[in-house]
Amino acid sequence: MMASDMASSTFPWLTLAIFVPIIAGLVVLIVGRDDRPGMTRTVALIGSVLAFLVTLPLYTGFDPSTANMQFVELRPWIETFSINYHLGIDGISVWFVLLTAFITIIVVLAGWEVITSRIAQYMGAFLILSGLMVGVFCALDGMLFYVFFEATLIPMYLIIGVWGGPNRVYAALKFFLYTLLGSLLTLIAFIYLWHASGGSFDIMKWHEVRLGYTPQILIFVALLAAFAVKVPMWPVHTWLPDAHVEAPTGGSVVLAAIMLKLGAYGFLRFSLPITPDASHSLAGMMIVLSLIAVIYIGLVAIVQDDMKKLVAYSSVAHMGFVTLGFFIFNTAGVEGAIIQMISHGFVSGAMFLCIGVLYDRLHTRRIADYGGVINVMPRFVTYFVLFSMANAGLPATSGFVGEFTVIMGAVQHNFWVGLLAAVALILGASYSLWMVKRVAFGDIANDNVRGMSDLSAREFFILGLMAIAVLYMGIYPKPFTDVMHVSVQHLLEHVSVSKL
Repeated sequence: MMASDMASSTFPWLTLAIFVPIIAGLVVLIVGRDDRPGMTRTVALIGSVLAFLVTLPLYTGFDPSTANMQFVELRPWIETFSINYHLGIDGISVWFVLLTAFITIIVVLAGWEVITSRIAQYMGAFLILSGLMVGVFCALDGMLFYVFFEATLIPMYLIIGVWGGPNRVYAALKFFLYTLLGSLLTLIAFIYLWHASGGSFDIMKWHEVRLGYTPQILIFVALLAAFAVKVPMWPVHTWLPDAHVEAPTGGSVVLAAIMLKLGAYGFLRFSLPITPDASHSLAGMMIVLSLIAVIYIGLVAIVQDDMKKLVAYSSVAHMGFVTLGFFIFNTAGVEGAIIQMISHGFVSGAMFLCIGVLYDRLHTRRIADYGGVINVMPRFVTYFVLFSMANAGLPATSGFVGEFTVIMGAVQHNFWVGLLAAVALILGASYSLWMVKRVAFGDIANDNVRGMSDLSAREFFILGLMAIAVLYMGIYPKPFTDVMHVSVQHLLEHVSVSKL
């Protein structure tokens, strides 16, 4: 798929999708004040809604019958090195742009009453982060991708480091160093590809560049360093539980729902199409690492006594399904992995919102501090059970669709790989349902629980939006698969052709 095959757009929708939230974030930083919290929050909400509205034409105007890049924008940026402001989306990336914009609205609403100091900086950081993450999914220039990919670290570092828990500085620094160090090898790979492609940072040209076996292996490993940390894959996952536990609720939601997807998306946009031979050669290693994440991390999740840590480890396990799906090289595997990425955005985001609701009332995340919550918060527990079931892969929820499709693809690839992946569904049910049982059901555990109040109208609305998304995607996944199908087929055809 060369640049000449791209469908150009007459209106810069992608630029708006990137810069509306960034400009809104800057406006919030300029006009927002802690002594006028209502105005600050309202400006942030208006900015996040506008940012979502400008992404809708990307879906309504999208042509699912072609694998070509759409809504393409191309302008020179740093001409000396042929670096361009080059944007475009296909059936793989369009859903992540919409998901990012949607989750940003949820995060602004979630922090509405909870954040009482530095409100403008908090809201502004999330809006700017939203625009940068959309930029990652839209970039068709290697250097532009790298700039967006690295720039996302800054607002998230501040969100964890300023509004996080007692060990926030340690967690923020660990998150920053892990992800930054992994990305440095990627920069070297990008410079090599620039040289190999005759001085171009055009990602579509990189897809066509012929590379020997050794360069492919080295490039694959260099890209793996960045993307595996971001996903995160076992064994470079250790920064994630720390970051989640210390991050404010909004930070955990964005981290799980969007930021983990940046690494997985990198495999689809770079590793597989640029190094197809290396991808096939190292697929066994990637499958083993994915299965370790799915099974071993699932077992780790079961023994957690902190709700946030449990859901953080479950995120590592669920993202193991994603990388497994990519490297079994069939349509069911890759489509199931992408569906799992979108679903995980809704389900894990909702789980962290639920934990945030409990934390706002008792200021503890320890499972042992709760018990019998259903007696005082029946509306909350309804949502909590639904999202926990989705986390366990219950049919008719979005969590089932992706995992089941990946398992079916894995069985086509190798029965034993599929069987091991299916074990994870049992583990998912184990840690999700055990947490629900201990937190929500039984007699009221203590006076602190007895004094808890049920969901406010704002909380009910936020969790309701997430519940609609989880159920709609679980019951009727066709709109999601239809959009991505042709692009996935094209990717698999591309990866099946050797560059040697």
